[in-house]
Amino acid sequence: MPQVEVNGHHIFYVEEGEGEETLVFAHGLLWSHKMFREQFAHFKKRYRVIAYDHPGQGQSELPAAGMDMETLTADALQFIVKVVGKPVHFLGLSMGGFVGMRLAARHPEWIASLVLMETSANTEPVENLPQYKMLNGAVKLFGVTSAVAGPVMKIMFAQSWLENPAHAEAKAFWTKELKANKRSISRSVEAVIYRKGVAGELGQITCPTLVLVGDEDVATKPEKAKFIQMNISGAKLHIIPGAGHSCTIEKPEEVNRLLEEWYAETVGI
Repeated sequence: MPQVEVNGHHIFYVEEGEGEETLVFAHGLLWSHKMFREQFAHFKKRYRVIAYDHPGQGQSELPAAGMDMETLTADALQFIVKVVGKPVHFLGLSMGGFVGMRLAARHPEWIASLVLMETSANTEPVENLPQYKMLNGAVKLFGVTSAVAGPVMKIMFAQSWLENPAHAEAKAFWTKELKANKRSISRSVEAVIYRKGVAGELGQITCPTLVLVGDEDVATKPEKAKFIQMNISGAKLHIIPGAGHSCTIEKPEEVNRLLEEWYAETVGI
């Protein structure tokens, strides 16, 4: 699988398809490019599709220093420049959305369109911090144990999805993926929970923008998505029933349909 050196460390990515237009997917905290497997299978028939692992996550190298959102955004920009070399259609989920908003606002010449899934333009809500800090403290010491994975799965997925027996195999797979994180993932967690907001930059985003959120998302609630949609000119919002904080996994067919329709009707690709 390919890797590219960006700002002194290596970023892992996967790539399929050979279309004229390029989709770049950026995953959420604690996961990897794997959360977009269903989108890859669907869109590789028409586009060049790329998904990278954020530095220090998945199979990407852990940087010696610099894990804040500004550094991760700089890494993403250089990744696009080196691997694609032309404007891309950027799709970011949660943490990937934090990066996507910064890219589109500050480097519009590289972002042809933007999809923001289960993300927020604000700082982490104060009410979330005690639980997140407690869980991250345990991760620093012991890694993602079963005692940590249980509560985190309830943050990442809709309650209705977790309780559905039809999802037992998928639930086991993603629990295993979660527990595979190294203790150093705590640095990425800190980058997310102590991030600065970018609400004041949303007005600088001028590319076509689609905002998706699950109606059961407890990490970045639907009102966060509505705020983004209201502050980006022309942005469209879809709330996905039965999805939590991982709609590409929980409701892949619905996500693929919404993306396909939006790309055809609004972006023109």
